[in-house]
Amino acid sequence: MKHLLFMNLGTGEIILIALVILLLFGAKRLPELAKSIGKSVKSFKSGLNEVEKEMMDEDKNTPKSSTDASKKNPTEGKSSDEE
Repeated sequence: MKHLLFMNLGTGEIILIALVILLLFGAKRLPELAKSIGKSVKSFKSGLNEVEKEMMDEDKNTPKSSTDASKKNPTEGKSSDEE
């Protein structure tokens, strides 16, 4: 099994990454960045829930397939030699 590199971060590495991000974006811009990331995640989750709901609605509206009918009558579809 492959281990992901970012999963083995210690406290020091996380602090260093946070400082680099702070230097790159500045203290004034970080709240704006966090807010936009939060909105993006919320939008993604709502879109995902909408797609799941549509898939569930399609499953409810699709008619039973012909294979379900053959399960009810196991002798249907067999030749006279097989009986």
